[in-house]
Amino acid sequence: MNWKIRKATLTDANAIWTLLQIAIARRKADGSQQWQNGYPNPKSVENDIKNGFAYVMTRDDEIIGTAALIINDEPTYENIDGAWLSDEDFMVVHRVSVSDKVLGKGIATKFFELMEGVALEQQIFNIKIDTNFDNLAMLRILEKLNYVYCGEIQVQDGKRKAFQKVLK
Repeated sequence: MNWKIRKATLTDANAIWTLLQIAIARRKADGSQQWQNGYPNPKSVENDIKNGFAYVMTRDDEIIGTAALIINDEPTYENIDGAWLSDEDFMVVHRVSVSDKVLGKGIATKFFELMEGVALEQQIFNIKIDTNFDNLAMLRILEKLNYVYCGEIQVQDGKRKAFQKVLK
């Protein structure tokens, strides 16, 4: 397979929103409270693309994954009940979703590896991410990829588990 990651363009907005809607429904079906309050939404997608945060994973030019990759900017990460592993430059991973077509086939893991490559290309050696306490699928991925639990952060609708991975 020909897996790639690239910055999203406005022409990708509908595909990204479709993937996020799938993830929103998946979280609900799993009994998770994450993403059940109107966020993310089409405006989130548009803002991510306009700000250069939106990335897509493709397989033979078909979009099968999406995430927002943000460099050194996540205000909620300034206050953590715990401690980050490093205060060096970091990339934040938000709004991750993969297509149902590839669910359970290790593609989310491959997507994270590609995102780590984006960080390394930019000479960034720290990745930070947070997820809801009940997002078991994401918690398993983070454990599998050796992300370290650093503590809890507070977001608008509650606490989240915060993780970091040092790439060097």
